[in-house]
Amino acid sequence: MGLKEAYQDKLEAQLKEWTATLDQVKAKADAAEASARIEYYKQIDGARAQIAAAQAKLNELKASTEDAWASLKGGVEETWANLKTAVDGAVSKFK
Repeated sequence: MGLKEAYQDKLEAQLKEWTATLDQVKAKADAAEASARIEYYKQIDGARAQIAAAQAKLNELKASTEDAWASLKGGVEETWANLKTAVDGAVSKFK
């Protein structure tokens, strides 16, 4: 396995983890009072949009050549940082 594939595997695992976390947060939001649910759902929807963007970046990375993937890495990492912020924001509503 090359460096590119290892990097992709790491990103895919993180996406799965964050998706599962958001599913748990949504389950908690579903049980919240109606007035609170609106805010929780906004946070969750924002994070899910970030997951979609991250998946698109990952697909772009997968389609890249061995030589070109390093140039995409910066954009991928920025997308991942934004996603982490969104997921952390959604999770923090339930602490």
